[in-house]
Amino acid sequence: MEQYFKINDEITIGPQPSAAQLQTLQNDGYQTIVNFRNAGEDEESMSPQAECDAVRAAGMTYLHIPVTMKAMAAESVDLFRKQYSELPKPIFAHCKSGKRAAAMAMLNIAVQEGLSADQCLQNAKQMGIDFDQPELTTFMQTYLSRHVDAS
Repeated sequence: MEQYFKINDEITIGPQPSAAQLQTLQNDGYQTIVNFRNAGEDEESMSPQAECDAVRAAGMTYLHIPVTMKAMAAESVDLFRKQYSELPKPIFAHCKSGKRAAAMAMLNIAVQEGLSADQCLQNAKQMGIDFDQPELTTFMQTYLSRHVDAS
């Protein structure tokens, strides 16, 4: 996932933007930037604090929820889902490649729509999103089995 990918009218995902790309996103009408990267990750174009400063200087809202691929936590998804409804839209969400951001967006949609893990993963695949990391797929299945059935 090397480019921006529009999930729906509210959220687009992709890799971490540069400072110049943040300005382009603002010019394109994005209201919020959500960063799922951890500070100090490989190939980090800006630290979370530098990105926060640049986003706010551009007049947008910034949210940082650090998530790792190998240790995704239900609490991180819950935090994103809780914040999502209040964030100004449209949102650009990112991580290094866009996969964690895609997972968070798809989990949010799946819970909102009451989709099973299989339905969520099938929808992602139809959109061209391939969750090729087994840990991520397993996490998504576990999360949705607990949250869709309980909602």
